[in-house]
Amino acid sequence: MIFSSDNWAGAHPIIAESLVKASTGFASAYGTSDLDRKVEKKLSEVFEHDVAVFFVGTGTAANSLALASANKPGGHIFCHREAHVNVDECGAPEFFSHGARMAPVDSENGRMDPAKLEAEIKRFPPGFVHGGQPMAITMTQATEAGTVYGVDEIDAISSIARHYHLPLHMDGARFANALVTLGVTPAEMTWKRGVELLSFGGTKNGCWCAEALILFNPARAAEMHYLRKRSAQLFSKSRFIAAQFDAYLENDLWLDLAKHSNGMAERLAKGIEASTSARLAWPSGSNELFVILKKTVAETLQKDGAVFYDWPVPHQLASSVTADEGLYRLVTSFATTDADVDAFLKRL
Repeated sequence: MIFSSDNWAGAHPIIAESLVKASTGFASAYGTSDLDRKVEKKLSEVFEHDVAVFFVGTGTAANSLALASANKPGGHIFCHREAHVNVDECGAPEFFSHGARMAPVDSENGRMDPAKLEAEIKRFPPGFVHGGQPMAITMTQATEAGTVYGVDEIDAISSIARHYHLPLHMDGARFANALVTLGVTPAEMTWKRGVELLSFGGTKNGCWCAEALILFNPARAAEMHYLRKRSAQLFSKSRFIAAQFDAYLENDLWLDLAKHSNGMAERLAKGIEASTSARLAWPSGSNELFVILKKTVAETLQKDGAVFYDWPVPHQLASSVTADEGLYRLVTSFATTDADVDAFLKRL
């Protein structure tokens, strides 16, 4: 009953097999191998767009390099207050951009409210040198709250980005989970909506260690080569990241894995809703659930072998979570089984 994080899951057997196949023989290094080129071409086909692809080892690296590419002196990056780039990356986006600052936007359930986003941007009027200047907008899809931006919501944020001439970045650590929820194509969730930079995650969805920074404007790629090298993210044997993505994308494995993890979350959510011992804090659109439990119930579940995380109570829930209750995050993955879910629900 492991619901701590999809990072705890291993690698899918097909992806592991692809790694083994890539481990023999010789291949040119630093992203120049035939396999690297094959996957770059495959990603262009997946996104229906000529893209520049930069393999990196972590989502933090992908996010930080994307935002560093948009750097301006005194720059401010606009994000949701609970976004991964703001609370879980140890200042890496600021570090790699040499001093940019996060400008958090307060909104409920992980999604930036367009009106609040624009109000935050207006706090930095052009020419007011003391306050710095807007430099980029980043949105998380699926969000840290397990929710998903609809295409109309992406359009609204993209419209603001265009109005203020700011590049729009999407943190897609759980990109596949959001995509299958919306039932749209990768193109329809990204560049057709105005997204310029994408952190395309595979690690949480069955890969061993595979992340890619995707640029929908390849003209931006020239500087990114240097940024990636300087950040120590240019892998000499990058074919091992490419091998993972090769299997991940083949025959839509990546979408099948996301559908499974989302389906397990839906099964879990239905059981929680039917329970008298727990309730969902808000509806989820991905493989993350946020659940309100009596603290004693949570402790009993954990003693029985269930693994999940305590979670800070956001301000909008403060009045509805009692002193003897807590908020907890449960995450499903490609490796979660019906038996895992049913065992948890039985104990609940």
